[in-house]
Amino acid sequence: MIRSMTAFARQEIAEPWGVLTLELRSVNQRYLDVSFRLPEEIRVVETKLREGIQKALSRGKVDCTVRYQPQQAGAEDIQLDDKLIQQLANASVQVEKHFSEVRPVSALEVMRWPGVLQTPEVEAEVLHGAALKLLDDALKDLIKAREREGEKLKQILEQRCDGISEIVIEVGKLVPEIKANWRERLMTRLSEIKGELDDTRLEQELAFMAQKVDVDEEIDRLNTHIDEVKRVLQQSKPVGRRLDFLMQELNREANTLGSKSTDARTGTASVDLKVLIEQMREQVQNIE
Repeated sequence: MIRSMTAFARQEIAEPWGVLTLELRSVNQRYLDVSFRLPEEIRVVETKLREGIQKALSRGKVDCTVRYQPQQAGAEDIQLDDKLIQQLANASVQVEKHFSEVRPVSALEVMRWPGVLQTPEVEAEVLHGAALKLLDDALKDLIKAREREGEKLKQILEQRCDGISEIVIEVGKLVPEIKANWRERLMTRLSEIKGELDDTRLEQELAFMAQKVDVDEEIDRLNTHIDEVKRVLQQSKPVGRRLDFLMQELNREANTLGSKSTDARTGTASVDLKVLIEQMREQVQNIE
């Protein structure tokens, strides 16, 4: 199934130890480029998070953001660092020796001192396991979103393929008439200058001009490339690079068709083809 590279997914888990949230954002990128915004408690598993993303995705710029909010401790969970409190008390006594009037330190002021009021610590393994589980779930959602967007892109590309095929068919119908008109004009011109060219030079000029206006090969290649695009769109593996290459080939044939044009209608067809191909190329840039 075709996947877009643009998607978003979010997963959150709330446990007695706190709330953990993981977000994935991805946009188009030629290769896979992963960046992280992690709290210190999660940073130790960054390598595992990266490996998980690399296994699931092949292209795109992916931003992974993890937020951790520890659970606020209740009255029954309050723990104090007695050693630190004693050190603060001793320090307060030392300060009072140097001043005649010193306001006593309140209990609330002591509790506000960093490290005095302790919150229960969650086991690192529990937190890390939760982060990895969130990543698995978020990747599943991200891939589903990519596939939904990819299905829309596939439909757009197939419509453009049909449009190109219609133009190519019309050009094919015009070819016999264009060749006949060209031959008539050429024979008229040759009759005027026949005495100026020897037979060998005349044959060379005829062969050169015939090759210059013959677009059968370009039409065949356009049809072949369109068939290949439709075939690739049915594949389940990443196909973005393959489609990008086919867009280049389609554009090459459209340009050649225009350069060989001896009729205004084929010149217009060449322009119309390039417009459709450019529209396809823009969409292909978003496909994984």
